[in-house]
Amino acid sequence: MFDTPNTPSGGRRRGGVFRVAPLSGETTSSLLCRLAAGYGLQTKALRSCWQWRNYPPAHEGGGARADAEVLLNTAGQEVLTELCGVGQDVLARALPSWGREDAKLPTGQDGAPAAAWRIGGAVAGPVAFGCRLCAARRTGTAVRVVRYTPPWSRVCVRHGRWQLDADANQPLEYLDVRHLPEVTAAQRRWAGVARRAVRAGAEPERVFALAQAVVARWWEKALHWERETIWPRRLHQVAGGDAGDDLERWRIVGRDAVVFPEVVAVADALLDPAMAQLVWRDSGAGRPRALPADGMFCRRLGERVGRQWLGPLAATDYGGPLTSWMGAVIRLRRGAGGPPGYDNDPWWLRQEHQSATMAGQLRVLGKEKKAPGSGRMWRAAVPAEQRTLITRTIESAEEQLLQLRGVQTGPTADVARQLLRTLRHSAGLIENAWKRTALAAANAGVPLEEVAQWAGMSADALRKVLTAGQADDAG
Repeated sequence: MFDTPNTPSGGRRRGGVFRVAPLSGETTSSLLCRLAAGYGLQTKALRSCWQWRNYPPAHEGGGARADAEVLLNTAGQEVLTELCGVGQDVLARALPSWGREDAKLPTGQDGAPAAAWRIGGAVAGPVAFGCRLCAARRTGTAVRVVRYTPPWSRVCVRHGRWQLDADANQPLEYLDVRHLPEVTAAQRRWAGVARRAVRAGAEPERVFALAQAVVARWWEKALHWERETIWPRRLHQVAGGDAGDDLERWRIVGRDAVVFPEVVAVADALLDPAMAQLVWRDSGAGRPRALPADGMFCRRLGERVGRQWLGPLAATDYGGPLTSWMGAVIRLRRGAGGPPGYDNDPWWLRQEHQSATMAGQLRVLGKEKKAPGSGRMWRAAVPAEQRTLITRTIESAEEQLLQLRGVQTGPTADVARQLLRTLRHSAGLIENAWKRTALAAANAGVPLEEVAQWAGMSADALRKVLTAGQADDAG
């Protein structure tokens, strides 16, 4: 078929007998796999055409990474060009990693064909799986393809597939979104949003990242939002109809596809000068005041994402990316931002605000489930329903106590009545929360004696409390 200086025959290298053209945005590693399949070879056998300077990147468990990338020196590029049967100009246009230099690789025309492994995300941006059905139309074979794809272009419109990140250690390549037309519509809408960003002097990538961080933060809180019905419906849809007992994993794998319409809507809203004007009015404009919980900006933002009830929840999410954006807008309007920098840059996304990746969340979830006994992580040991009940109870107590701010003015009887009633109700909520927490810890395998010590009571007393609580729940 072909000979190279590295093959056992040691003969002169000759061009390939097949023409294997790269797909737009494809990783070089993906092209090598398709090339090997075209020649009927194992990928490892094809790799012998190059001298490798390191080992392929792998996941923590040892499996090969789908987002692995290959960098080639000049001689190595010539080998690939001959084997593919296409010109270097074609490869240069299609492969984002083409021409990327690496210190490990020898340079010069007379050097041996050499290659080095890298992780795709560190070479040319986010890496995702390509659509196998589209690849089959182009190549005649439904093989796996890995491409550099931005997060706002993950929908294969022709086949209704959301292409997943390739850097995560999980088996799925795509999610079926054929019955979620709003996801496809959002991808089409993004083109206009990106143009608006450019006209506003903002980088579309940064605008998208900020909007994604805002919505991802809502996603984490949405488990406690009883009025949220859109995302659960979409999540079960992409999970094949029902996420079932694997809800936690599906919430990680399906998040980006499920929230994509809201991400685009938020990005569009943040670029709207009228929305920035609402932030300015909510802040008191020329007469500064604290941003109110019922401000017009957050109310209008909730309406733009199809949730009229979201405004107060978004407004009181202090310390998040949305309030940081609002603060930057206000400082710019007041001319109090100082010299150019992150403090007065609305699109600056702090590291702590960046949304967690699917790969990172799956790694954490895997570690939590592998830890034995009471050493297991809380999220793995305690069912989501119990965690939700504990969180809701704590938040209710917080809301009650916040109502007592500034209450100690007025007639003694009125103040005492409001304080005592609210404190009594809050104490009941807190007691309910600690009982649920103690029961969850005991059910997760923590010795009852330790739980009792943390609760400040004897083991027998705690056992009676928990037993009585279970009986009340059953009744």
